[in-house]
Amino acid sequence: MRERIEELLHEIEELKAQKMQDIEEYRIKLLGKKGSVTKLFEDFREILPEQKREFGQKLNALKQAAAAKLDELREKLEENPSQEEAKFDYTKPGDRFDLGTRHPISITREEIISIFSKFGYAVAEGPEIEDDWHVFGALNFPPEHPARDMQDTFFVSQAGGDNPILLRTHTSSVQVRAMEKMPLPIRIICPGRVFRNEAISARAHCIFHQVEGLYIDKNVSFADLKQAILLFAKEMFGEDSKIRLRPSYFPFTEPSAEVDVSCNICKGKGCNICKGTGWLEIMGCGMVDPNVLEASGIDPKEYSGFAFGMGVERIAMLKWQVKDLRHYFENDVRFLREFETVV
Repeated sequence: MRERIEELLHEIEELKAQKMQDIEEYRIKLLGKKGSVTKLFEDFREILPEQKREFGQKLNALKQAAAAKLDELREKLEENPSQEEAKFDYTKPGDRFDLGTRHPISITREEIISIFSKFGYAVAEGPEIEDDWHVFGALNFPPEHPARDMQDTFFVSQAGGDNPILLRTHTSSVQVRAMEKMPLPIRIICPGRVFRNEAISARAHCIFHQVEGLYIDKNVSFADLKQAILLFAKEMFGEDSKIRLRPSYFPFTEPSAEVDVSCNICKGKGCNICKGTGWLEIMGCGMVDPNVLEASGIDPKEYSGFAFGMGVERIAMLKWQVKDLRHYFENDVRFLREFETVV
């Protein structure tokens, strides 16, 4: 062991380094878990008791010499960097690394909010876990009404009585809460995530996003509703966009309509996106039913209003011609990178 200690001391004195990597390799070779000095400390356990004092001092001196030599080499390199390190240009731009991008649903949602904010609409939000009253009862859905079958619901628990807890099927529940608490007049949009028990396919999903709007004031007419939707369509799809309203049915509005916008691909001439019709469906709308106003404590003889609602995924599909709704939920970076340049 005495000879091995002397050999290592000589070897340590002769160490030279051209770069920091050399010093790290020396450290591992000498003081690492399987290093030469570490191995001698393990062998020290087999030394005779009367020799432990002598060899213990020599081993400690060896370890201190190795550490001191490494520090000396490190200081010299820091003062006089090697040619390889001296040639490095520290002003050179760093390597590019990929940043994330906004999700197309977020982009579309923010654009819709921005458009209606220009028209004076405030943003209102509410809980995703709701009760039956705010999702159905206050919106003119009687317990046995067949319209409840239009929306397959995820029920969370039975809250007692006829008011179970559920995942909201539309953001109209936020409109109810606004009518209950906000002072009149009311002009809001309600963006949010909603849930329906539907089979997942290219055109349907159990989770999606909506933006619904509500305007209540004195003397609000259907003409006001049509104008608001036309202005939105022109902002979202282009100044040349046109709309048409088709009679429809919703329990919470009367009269009700489905809204189509002229196809922004073929400019109304007919293509595979609009199935040759020249029109694309974008939302439902209507005048707020008097029963809905009464349920929230608003006098329908003095006030009237309109409501509308659209699926954010639907608008995004039409805006960017995405044919499969599932792309929005798969988080495939190849798909998401297509929206890096969208501002």
